[in-house]
Amino acid sequence: MPLKNYGVLKSRALNRKLGEGPSPHYQVLVTDNKQKHRIAINVKSQQSPSELLYLVDENFSHPMTKELLELDFGFYELPRQPGGIALDYIRGNLFDPKQMKPLPYNVPGPDNDLNELLELYIARAIASTDAILYPFGERWGPEIDIKDKYFGFLPGNGIHDIHMNQGNAAQFQRDNGVWQDGGLLIHYPTRNQWVGIFLAFQSQAFHTDDITGNRIDDTDIITPVVTTGAVRIVAALVNPLGEDVNKETVSLINISQQTVDLNGWSLADRSKHKQPLEGAINPGEVLRVTIDSDSIQIDNNGGIITLLDDKGIKIHGVSYTRKQAQKQGWTIVF
Repeated sequence: MPLKNYGVLKSRALNRKLGEGPSPHYQVLVTDNKQKHRIAINVKSQQSPSELLYLVDENFSHPMTKELLELDFGFYELPRQPGGIALDYIRGNLFDPKQMKPLPYNVPGPDNDLNELLELYIARAIASTDAILYPFGERWGPEIDIKDKYFGFLPGNGIHDIHMNQGNAAQFQRDNGVWQDGGLLIHYPTRNQWVGIFLAFQSQAFHTDDITGNRIDDTDIITPVVTTGAVRIVAALVNPLGEDVNKETVSLINISQQTVDLNGWSLADRSKHKQPLEGAINPGEVLRVTIDSDSIQIDNNGGIITLLDDKGIKIHGVSYTRKQAQKQGWTIVF
């Protein structure tokens, strides 16, 4: 079954401890200005291979950040559906998964393991006067009569599962679900910088069922190189001159050496409404698709655009912010 109490905690970092022991987690003490919480971040997998996949985006840009800024401090349980601020590594177009790399949690020497990578960003957030943390995952507690075993506050409570939470097999399949992935965003308001930290297990599959989050193909495992399709989204005109109705466009390119039949394929918006595609795209050709506003919405306030094949599998996806869409008549290049 999916995670319980999935959500995001808007907070500030106070302290931390490196992950150690048989099931190491990097521990972070945070406050929401009313009570303390502990963030427990996996740094080693219980399944082989033990190294987690990671990606750090020091210039994270996504339409969800606008909604996060509007939250007061505290924990928010999130609806597990498109169009909101819940995370989904596959459907949310948060980052390019093929950029994820494996990293052991503890290796002799400086700056060469996952513990030290997290330490770099968390220590910086603790030292900053304005850094705000947004950990996504499953909430536990409050444990009324139990002090936190790492930081000693009472009642004990916090957030764990700060990693991808779908595509699991065997005993971990019970945690699968869509729009419930974990992650950590750090915002520095004075310099308007967002840092995104995303983690996944190498035993997880990247293509999952849209309802259950279960893996579609047991041989489809997340690896440092994730298979991508021949067709990619390269540009979009989301704020055309004049009336917006049916003037928005999305440009696709075929990067392969073969013609790709697009019949049965579709484009999807942030709410996962779909616009069917038809025809074919030749090798090296760019196809400009006019958006039907009755099918999908390409919003000037920021959004995501996803390309799906005839089996409903995500081939490519992009996101854009309100700032990128401000210039009327200008095309956004991805």
